[in-house]
Amino acid sequence: MNIRSLSRGDGVVIGAAVLLFIASFLSYTGASEYASINAWDVLSTLMSMYLAGVIGAAIVVLSRLLPQQRKVAGLDLAPFGVALTIFAAWTGLWTVIGSPSAGAGLIIGLLAALILAGGAVATPLVPALQVALIGAPKPQPAAAPYGAGPNPGYGYPGAQQQAGQGYGYPGGQQQPQGGQAYGQQAPAADGTAGGAAGATQAAGSPADFAPFWFAVPVARPLYGEDGSPAPIAELAPGTWYLAVEQRGQALIAQTQDGRRGVLQDTTGIQRG
Repeated sequence: MNIRSLSRGDGVVIGAAVLLFIASFLSYTGASEYASINAWDVLSTLMSMYLAGVIGAAIVVLSRLLPQQRKVAGLDLAPFGVALTIFAAWTGLWTVIGSPSAGAGLIIGLLAALILAGGAVATPLVPALQVALIGAPKPQPAAAPYGAGPNPGYGYPGAQQQAGQGYGYPGGQQQPQGGQAYGQQAPAADGTAGGAAGATQAAGSPADFAPFWFAVPVARPLYGEDGSPAPIAELAPGTWYLAVEQRGQALIAQTQDGRRGVLQDTTGIQRG
C-alpha cells in the first residue's frame, strides 16, 4: 500500500467519515426527554446511515491504496464503496425529513453523509480533487538509486555536475580547456568545417535524450512494450520513476522492481 497515492478527494472522504462517526454519538433527537439517545440506540439508522457511510469511505480509500483493483461480487471495489456512501446520504436525508425533532447527531450526520458521498463521486471527475494529498518528496542528492557508489545515479533528481564527467551526463557541461567530452569532434584548423560537422553529429545523436526521474500527479497505468492493452503496473503519485527512453509523446519508464513499460499519458508529470 502506498499512502502517497491518496488524493485531495480522498482526504475529503476521510474527513467526512470521521465527522459522521462522531455524529453517531451525539443526540439523535431534539426532544429534551430523549436527549440521552444517540444513533447507537437506533439500530436501523446506525447501520443504514452512519456505519454504511463509514464502511463505504473505508472501501473507497482502500481501493486507492491497493496496487491493483479488487472485485466484490464481480464489481470493482471503488464503485461498491461509492454506492454505499450514496446510500448512506439517501438514508440520512429521509431520516431527517421524517423525524419530528432531529437532534444534532442527525443533522451533523446528514451533512457529513452528503459531503462524504459528494467527495466519493466527484474525485474521479474533478481534476482539483485528483491532486496528490501528500506531495512527492524531493530525493536527497547524495542518494544513489542504483549500485552502492557514492555519487548520485544517472539522471537522479538533484545530481550535480562533477569534473571529468562524460558526454550525456544530466546537467553536464563542457569540460575545462584541454579536455573534450566524449563524442565531441575536435575543431578543424580553420575553426569552421570541423565545428559544423561536430554540431551536426551532436544534434542527430540518439544520446540527445537523457534519462530522468519523474513523478505522476495521479495514478496512471504502465503498459507493456509489446503493445498489450492490459497494464503491467500502475504508477502511483508520490513515487519517483526513471524514464529511460522516449517514444513520441510516450515514455519508457522503469519501476523500482526493474519492470519496464510504456507510460502513454505524460501530461502534468513532475520531473526531478
